[in-house]
Amino acid sequence: MLNFHKAHAYGNDFIYVREEDVAGAAVSPLARELCDRHAGIGADGLIVYGGDRRRCRMRLFNADGGRAEVSGNGLRGLAAVVLAGERGADGHVTIETDAGPKRLVSMGWDGARQVFRAGMGAPLGLRGDVAVSAAGEHLRVVELNMGNPQCVLLGPLPDDARFSRLGPALERHEHFPNGTNVEFAMVEAPDRVRILIWERGVGPTSSSGTGSCAALVAAAAFGGAARDADVLAPGGAQRVEWREDGVYLTGWAEVLCTGQWMRPLPV
Repeated sequence: MLNFHKAHAYGNDFIYVREEDVAGAAVSPLARELCDRHAGIGADGLIVYGGDRRRCRMRLFNADGGRAEVSGNGLRGLAAVVLAGERGADGHVTIETDAGPKRLVSMGWDGARQVFRAGMGAPLGLRGDVAVSAAGEHLRVVELNMGNPQCVLLGPLPDDARFSRLGPALERHEHFPNGTNVEFAMVEAPDRVRILIWERGVGPTSSSGTGSCAALVAAAAFGGAARDADVLAPGGAQRVEWREDGVYLTGWAEVLCTGQWMRPLPV
């Protein structure tokens, strides 16, 4: 049996297991099993973690079993798991990721949901007006790295058919050799950006922490948005601040359940 937690932030959900509990297991196929929406627990990703309540580490596997460097919502879910029961507003945790250490500070509680402000680091490789042809369209996109690769299309949000066509075409485009997360972003006001998300290795998601950060950076650099704004995804709004020392992401996470996975672990 494998003990697990499940948590989500704005509907972007993750399964959390301790690294010692999956030692010797083949984690990529395990991620596919656990994340399956019909024959598994169901989630956008699996996070394997270790450490203690003040400093821990994580490895992230997308629902397709592929590795990812970091997830803003996944970070907050892990912080909610390791800080469960700490009701003070001064709770904090530093999480080591493949994209470097990220420090999260508790901003208090919204009912059962704990609110965190996370330091996500500086955007790297920011380039605007990048020409890419995909799914029969000639596009101008913004590319950057928020600890993971991001591609942002600024402008009116696509309808369902165009979203479903362009999302996977850009995710696996040859311009992005390691694949990319894709955000469609529309600046509604200087302090409000609305997005749709196609996540690498997952597909459509209701929210993305790093995607929200990338969308705000792209919108502020090239779309007329302020550097401190609400980013509205289908799952809800997160606050993103692009400051001199990096990007900060504020939003909630909620631990949903704990349980036991009864199948043998793949090896």
